Amino acid sequence: MKVSWISIAINVLLSIFKLTAGLMANSAAMISDAVHTISDVISTFVVIIGVKMSCKEADSKHPYGHERFECVAALILSIFLFLIGGAIGYSGIKKAYKGLFTKPEMPGYLALIASVISIIVKEGLYRYAKIAAKKINSGALLADAWHHRSDALSSFGSLVGIIGARFGLYFMDPLAGVVICIMIIISSVSIFLDAIGKMTDKSCDKKILEEMVDIILQQEGVIGVDKITTRLFGNKIYVDVEIRADGSESLATTHEIAHRVHDIIEAKFENVKHCMVHVNPD
Repeated sequence: MKVSWISIAINVLLSIFKLTAGLMANSAAMISDAVHTISDVISTFVVIIGVKMSCKEADSKHPYGHERFECVAALILSIFLFLIGGAIGYSGIKKAYKGLFTKPEMPGYLALIASVISIIVKEGLYRYAKIAAKKINSGALLADAWHHRSDALSSFGSLVGIIGARFGLYFMDPLAGVVICIMIIISSVSIFLDAIGKMTDKSCDKKILEEMVDIILQQEGVIGVDKITTRLFGNKIYVDVEIRADGSESLATTHEIAHRVHDIIEAKFENVKHCMVHVNPD
């Protein structure tokens, strides 16, 4: 929430600054860039709603919790990001075609300064949001971080276009737009696939599974691990494991072994929401 509200405040101020600079410096690229920054405010509100919904306690209609609402937010943002990337690419191609017949107007220095400031601020927001997203394993916040990066790239495209226009190299602006379009679309597809994986019971990484098995085998009374499965549920993990224990032991003893495995898995892996343990007699 803290990251999101800081992003909104900075983006509102930045969009006003870029719009003013674009109008004063006669830069269509900077005016478009200002509109793109406003779209970042909308995307951050989507993150806030998604995270708020995902943090709700389990109820009778959602007994496993609401974590997947964050995946829904990530899906919406990935589609939003894809459309923005496509729009930047389309704008670049359109400018290239228009440049064949007309000479673009010369933008002022203020637009150049605004582009540099925008790149620095938006790249800073991207890194800030990305660190927070990885810390709390939030797909929605990571998607929003990439939205900040897309705005930084858009500003870079504006900078290239403005510099190119001042040196008479008008092709640089549309070329930068097409390259940026490809980068944003690749990122949006990656975020989309990650969100889909978390909504379709995708297993967690093989490395995490191996770590879980190693920890389970270290527990007193565990003879072996017959089967272990995991499924991603939003930013949480559900674990089902079948262990082997001495079949001649009492029910109370084997229950204690199972409970020990349950507790250690949930303690060692903070993203594990629940670990179900089944005991097979050796």
